[in-house]
Amino acid sequence: MTTTPLRKDAARNWQRIVDVARDLVDEGTPLQLNDVARRVGLGVGTVYRHFPTPEALLETVAADSLEALVTHGERVLADSDPWSALERFLMRTVEAQVSDASLSTVAAAPSDSLPRTTELKRALSSVGDALLDRAREAGVVRADFVSADLVPLVCGVAYAAQVHSGPGADRVATAERYLATLLGGLRVTLPPGGGPA
Repeated sequence: MTTTPLRKDAARNWQRIVDVARDLVDEGTPLQLNDVARRVGLGVGTVYRHFPTPEALLETVAADSLEALVTHGERVLADSDPWSALERFLMRTVEAQVSDASLSTVAAAPSDSLPRTTELKRALSSVGDALLDRAREAGVVRADFVSADLVPLVCGVAYAAQVHSGPGADRVATAERYLATLLGGLRVTLPPGGGPA
């Protein structure tokens, strides 16, 4: 997707808006464009010119995390161990969901405000599908575990960790523990010699 570069003052305003939105999301405050404008010290019209809806602003806040997850997923595809690659991808995904309050909402939204969000979500889904397909073909993951199960299970683990743990590092550790337990139930242990039992 190509966009026209912003003038320096417009680029500064855009970044200030995104930074304030990030702070609000991290506080657990719903994004309201009028509130963002007030906190940034800009006119509401300026905020609306950059972000026509709160959803577009939230997706912009989540974009860095989505891009990082896609990059990580593409990197672990090179891992020669299909189980390790899938496990590392899912761990990073659940860690991101409990660390970035914008991510779960954007990932679970049935539609996107920005084309870039749709591109990133498709890329992330494609990487996850490829990792799961490879693990299934290697016989190291249950055959009945399908791609459509990935997002609900990871979102469920992230939600459970947010509800049943404290803030920050404790939430990440809880999510990792929950996911490790879930993965233990999905993994197929190969007998000596390599093929499925």
